[in-house]
Amino acid sequence: CLWTLRAIVKETLKDAVLPRAGVLKKLLAPLDAVLEGFYNAILFHHFDSHHYTSPYSEAANNLISFIDLLEALLASRTELELPLRCQRILFLKVSYVLNLISSSIPYVIKKKFILLLKKCVLYKSREDAKSGSLFLQTPSLCEDMLALSNAVLQVVNLTWLNQIPLDGKSSYFGSSEAAPGDDPQGAADQTVLRALSLVVLKALEFKVHNSATEAEIK
Repeated sequence: CLWTLRAIVKETLKDAVLPRAGVLKKLLAPLDAVLEGFYNAILFHHFDSHHYTSPYSEAANNLISFIDLLEALLASRTELELPLRCQRILFLKVSYVLNLISSSIPYVIKKKFILLLKKCVLYKSREDAKSGSLFLQTPSLCEDMLALSNAVLQVVNLTWLNQIPLDGKSSYFGSSEAAPGDDPQGAADQTVLRALSLVVLKALEFKVHNSATEAEIK
C-alpha cells in the first residue's frame, strides 16, 4: 500500500498533462487523517526491539517504504497552494524522526532519515522559488520551518549529535577516535556528515532570521 501510494504521487508529479493539484488533492485529502495517524503510530514506536536489528527485516522494510512515501509527499507539496496536514507532518512532528535517528535502528534507515531532513531544510514553495528571495514568503512553510528549526536546535543543544554514527560501525559525530583496525581516514560517511551539518546550519539560520529579539538570537 505504501509503495503504491508513493508510486501514484511520483507519477502524478511527472505528468505534464494532468491537473496535478486537483489529482493530488483528490488522492490525498481523504487519506490526510489516516496518514497522520500512521505517521504517529509507525514513528512513535520502540525501535530497539529485535524486529529492527536487520535492515532486511519486514519491519525495517516497511519503515524504509514509509520514508520513501514521506519524501514523495514533501515533493508533492509544491503543487498545492494550501498544503495538507500529511504534507506538513514531517515538519510539525520532526521530533519523532530526530528520536529515531539517535535510536538503535539500522544505519541505512538513519541515513535515509538524515537525507530526508536535508531535503526539508532546503525545501522551497513554488512562490518562494519564483521570487528568488532568500527568505520564505509562504506563511504555512514559515511556520513549518520554524517548528523544524526549533526541534533540531533543541536536540542539538543536548547530546543528540554525539549519538549519531557516521558509518555502519563505529565512528560518531564529534569523535576523533578510530576504532581498532579501522581506517581513520575513510571511516566517516561524508554524505551523512555534510547533510547533518547542513541541517543544523539551516535550522540556526532560519531561527536567527525569525527571532524577535536580540536576546533570543544570542
